[in-house]
Amino acid sequence: MPRFYSPQPLASGATIDLPESVAHHLHVVRMQPGAALTLFDGRGGQYAALLADIGKKRASATVGEFSSVEVELPYAVTLAQGLPEGAKMDWIIEKAVELGVAGVQPLAAQRSVVRLSAERAEKRHAHWLGVIEAASEQCGRNRLASLAPVADFGRWLGASALPAQPRILLSPRATQSLAGWAQANAAQALTLMVGPEGGFTREEEDAALASGALALSIGPRVLRTETAALAALAMLGGVWGGM
Repeated sequence: MPRFYSPQPLASGATIDLPESVAHHLHVVRMQPGAALTLFDGRGGQYAALLADIGKKRASATVGEFSSVEVELPYAVTLAQGLPEGAKMDWIIEKAVELGVAGVQPLAAQRSVVRLSAERAEKRHAHWLGVIEAASEQCGRNRLASLAPVADFGRWLGASALPAQPRILLSPRATQSLAGWAQANAAQALTLMVGPEGGFTREEEDAALASGALALSIGPRVLRTETAALAALAMLGGVWGGM
């Protein structure tokens, strides 16, 4: 059954206007009034709904019964990702959402090729929110991962000193494995720190370790930035469950 995110709060019995992008999709696939939909508003759970009316750029739906179904991980993982080049960030966010990440913090690191002006950063933020919504629709999540504004690595590190949850720095320099650490510790909220192409610089890694981060490895092979976080999320899921 088609699933769509509604930016407005949902309530059983209400008839709501669907986002224009959803209306366009429904028009393209020639869905007719009376067709069954599933809607969620990001606050948890989902609603059965029926398509009430549809046009080329507009559509409305009547909201039906609420279901409290959830598929979230039993622990919250925030991905602090060094900005990669091109569309790799889209891929990383999409797949991280599918794997259950609770939040994404884009970081401008020393080796980040992409340098975003304030205007471009705002546009990319809006675009990435759309990626999160679409990925959530596809994978069955009823809660949207949070997305923080792009932050300078050094400033973010200083502002997040002494965090309430562990910060895991994925590094080929690490002597302890993420899998081994996860097996020795209970499932818990944490932040995964992943560098851009070429990784974090030694200076950045040293600063992260000095601020309390724990350096861990995800194996003997050096993974690309678009692979590392996803492998780490899958590894945690394999040890702690929730996949």
